Amino acid sequence: MSVNDLGPEWIDLRLVIVVLGLVVVILGVRVAVTRRFPMAWVRGERLTASQRSQPVRHGGSVALLGAGVLVQQAPFLIPVPFAVGRALFAVALLLVMTAVGWSVLVRR
Repeated sequence: MSVNDLGPEWIDLRLVIVVLGLVVVILGVRVAVTRRFPMAWVRGERLTASQRSQPVRHGGSVALLGAGVLVQQAPFLIPVPFAVGRALFAVALLLVMTAVGWSVLVRR
């Protein structure tokens, strides 16, 4: 699993995935910290009292999903031993499952 094993088009695709993952992490952290959705996500409506935790929940979930994508792509762009690559993949799966769990369980 190294950069030398892939063709240039695959490396470009993986770099685009990393950039998109960074954008998703930044957007998720921004939503969670500011507790406001971007205007493109909502239609300018005010959140009711029961909906006020939604930006934190959605922002945190989006940030965790983006972090999972970044961790999953690391072994393909950075030369690491096979065992470390498997461990990073397991961490990426754990991040994705945590994001799904946070999104679903915090709702209740």
